[in-house]
Order: sequence, then structure tokens, then C-alpha cells
Amino acid sequence: MYTIQANPSGTRSLEVSEENLATIEKYGLFRHLIDSNGIVDEDILEKLRLNIRSLIAVQEEDSKDLLDLCIDVIYHNNMKAFGLQQLIKLYLQWLSQQETPEE
Repeated sequence: MYTIQANPSGTRSLEVSEENLATIEKYGLFRHLIDSNGIVDEDILEKLRLNIRSLIAVQEEDSKDLLDLCIDVIYHNNMKAFGLQQLIKLYLQWLSQQETPEE
């Protein structure tokens, strides 16, 4: 379980599980999400939410992993643009650890 800061002052935080990060990877949720300017704002968060909603709507199989991600992280009351930026940083760090071959 990981904890990310949800606001700049550090008074709010979110818990992110290994399964949440694996779901982000499985569906490629962060691919092509951020514009070329690299700024993560509320519009980017809304775009992510709409993308996930669309994925759930067209899923023929069980989408429990996406629903869990939504409930635990993406639609959490504390999730704002700053929190999404921290989630993306955590995801990139987690991804680099997954790609490192274990000895």
C-alpha cells in the first residue's frame, strides 16, 4: 500500500494499492492522457474519469478492478489535480521497479 499527498499543503492523502497501480498499467490509463505542455490540471482529471467511465461501459467482462480503482482513488473526495500528479509520479516509480529485473 502506498500513500500519496492529495494537496500541496499535505493535509490530505490517498491510499493507493498495488492492485490499483496494476489496473492503471493493464488498461494503459495514463497513455496519451497529458497534453504536450505536461500540465496536470482538473481538465486532465476529468478526461481520465471519462476514459474510465467509457471503459467500464463497453466492458463485456467483469470490470471489478476498474471499479475498485474508481472508488479507492479516482473518484475519492480528496482526488484533485495535485493528487493526480502525485499518482502519476507514483505510477512511474512503481513501473520502473516492475521493469527492473530482480536478482
